[in-house]
Amino acid sequence: MSSNTVRKGQPQKPRKPNSSQSPAETGAPQGKASAPSTPGVAYSASSRSNETQPIFHFVQAVGKVTAGTLLSATMLASSVVAGGLVGLAVSFRNLPDVRVLRNYIPAETTYIYDVEGTLLDSIHDEYNRDIVDLNEVSPHLKRAVLAIEDSYFFSHQGINPTSIARALLSNLQAKETVEGGSTVTMQLVKNLFLTPERSMSRKVAEAVLALRLEQIFAKDQIFEMYLNQVYWGHNNYGAETAARSYFSKSASELTLAEAAMMAGLIQAPEDYSPFVDYDLAKRRQATVLNRMLHLQWITPAEAEAAKQQPIDLGQITAFGASKSPYLTEAVVQELQSRFGRDAVSKGGMRVQTTFDLELQQIAEDTVRQGHARLSRSLNADQMALVAVDPRTHFVKAMVGGVDYQNSQYNRAIQALRQPGSAFKPVVYYAAFASGKYAPETTVEDTPVTYPDGYEYYAPKNYDGSFYGSMSIRAALEQSRNVPAVKLGQDVGINRVIEISRILGIKSPIEPVTSLPLGSVDLTPLEMAAAYATFANGGWKSETTFIVRVTDSAGRVLLDNTPQPQLVLDPWSVAALNDVMQGVITQGTGTAAQIGRPAGGKTGTTSSERDIWFVGYVPQLSVAVWVGNDDYSPVGRGATGGSFVAPIWRDFMQQALRGVPVENFQPSSSFIRP
Repeated sequence: MSSNTVRKGQPQKPRKPNSSQSPAETGAPQGKASAPSTPGVAYSASSRSNETQPIFHFVQAVGKVTAGTLLSATMLASSVVAGGLVGLAVSFRNLPDVRVLRNYIPAETTYIYDVEGTLLDSIHDEYNRDIVDLNEVSPHLKRAVLAIEDSYFFSHQGINPTSIARALLSNLQAKETVEGGSTVTMQLVKNLFLTPERSMSRKVAEAVLALRLEQIFAKDQIFEMYLNQVYWGHNNYGAETAARSYFSKSASELTLAEAAMMAGLIQAPEDYSPFVDYDLAKRRQATVLNRMLHLQWITPAEAEAAKQQPIDLGQITAFGASKSPYLTEAVVQELQSRFGRDAVSKGGMRVQTTFDLELQQIAEDTVRQGHARLSRSLNADQMALVAVDPRTHFVKAMVGGVDYQNSQYNRAIQALRQPGSAFKPVVYYAAFASGKYAPETTVEDTPVTYPDGYEYYAPKNYDGSFYGSMSIRAALEQSRNVPAVKLGQDVGINRVIEISRILGIKSPIEPVTSLPLGSVDLTPLEMAAAYATFANGGWKSETTFIVRVTDSAGRVLLDNTPQPQLVLDPWSVAALNDVMQGVITQGTGTAAQIGRPAGGKTGTTSSERDIWFVGYVPQLSVAVWVGNDDYSPVGRGATGGSFVAPIWRDFMQQALRGVPVENFQPSSSFIRP
């Protein structure tokens, strides 16, 4: 029995066809046809067979050819489809996993503010973006974007073939882009995962990713990501940043007219930008409004009112200049040292600095005007000024040079210069804290010589004279060098260095005999901060430019709330403050008088390369330095008392306007060590 014969009552087992089988071999019935018998009719089987044989053979041949052709075509198409599916499967297997968006944090702009919340600068890489929740976006903007980009967003599952055809027809009829072909979801995955190339494979990948995204995220989540991700032109990414740039307001405050204009930008942001072509932007706005009207999302009256509404444009804000670059550059350096470069440029930080922009403006004006006066009589090309609040050790103002545009070098924090006699108060405090000296203690201003390596060191006073016996008070008021060196030797140079470290001075210090005369390289910031501890009665916090750092969601990343510690002996500091006031009232710093109790010290190096005045009141400590970047002398006979003290005075008089007068606590309030 043939294997192809089907037994009666036995079910036929299906067989898997292969490409080498003929139609007969796939289970087609075989054998000759036989006619049914009809009663009363003489029927010759042989004659019937002879008549039908040629016809049957012809039909059978045609059937075989037709069946073979159909099978071949089917098999060929199947092969193509199978190959395409295999190729797509391989491609899809290599597509990004959209689930990573659950933890996706887009690059966001960092903002730097002064202590009162005034914006100083924004820091970002190529993505200037602020992230906002969907409920913080104007309903007008949501509707306008969906109207022009994807009006069926809430009814499709990521792709919408009908919308693509409808958009093509609408755009052809309007002869411009009035409706987007790609869905919002497809645009989002393209922006996040794919290259901008135009190809069928990328379009298919875009569709597949869009379907996957819709399976994982809710519509509102997708729309929120889209509005925060999309590019709006002029380096503005996200609706919030764009709204603040184009209209100087938050995305939540956009009117219908503004929202329609913004929504119209998405197709070609720089082309439709009102900053580039306002008339074209208005025409594009009308297109969006008409589309919203067609969808019955707004009324004719609303559409017309929006078209007629005047638009008050903002300004291009990306890569704008800092309001005070010396300040913001210093802040960025500190942030990068703590958090890293990427965290600063992409992390969306909100940085509250210690700076007072009003005080900073006074400082910048003072430096500019002061330098203009000095240039008439001195050869000094640079100046720096730093102001520190003694109560918090917050840096309130800082000017690193005469003109930032000509030189970005910040001398306030980068230039290591010798302070000269401005360093002497550190030595005098050490003497008072030793318990052996008081302001009225007598010291000798007489010649002396000390071994110094293989040579000898004989300190001299600025004018070359010696005053003999004098009080410590008079020695500091008159800035006599020899008594300071003698005191340094008595208390110990290492002790002077130790106190310098306590005061926050971190620059290298060599234990040389001439250290009491300022034979050390320090920054103006170090000097202002050290004097701030004197001004605050020996209490010190960490000197900083930054009050607080949060992320865009308000989570605190850094909190520099002052934590003052008493680091100096109160009586010794009070005694020093008493003597330092005498420097201004009757000593070398009389040009620094400001009509209220203030202490300070002049500083002049023997080579006349650096001249200083550093002074303070209980609420503010300020250091002013003048010199040349090439270390050349500023002028023969130039002193800090003559040239720099008046600049310090000018700044303090303006900075302290409206600030209550405070007295320093007298030494009688404390126990002498």
